[in-house]
Amino acid sequence: MVSQELLDILRCPVCVQEDKGLLTYHQQSWLICQDCGRKYPIREDIPVMLIDEGDKWVSVAAEALPVPPPAG
Repeated sequence: MVSQELLDILRCPVCVQEDKGLLTYHQQSWLICQDCGRKYPIREDIPVMLIDEGDKWVSVAAEALPVPPPAG
């Protein structure tokens, strides 16, 4: 489980440059950007905040995301 303190400071690495880049914690397995819709997996309690990783899942609906996320 990701700590609330970490969730409070994490931002989408793409959107934070021009917008807020706020993230939604989804099913304790994903962080979803409220601005662009990129989805970042959480693997072994570590958010994978790489832009390429977020790009892989941007077109997948939140309810269709695999839980847990597949291995990288």
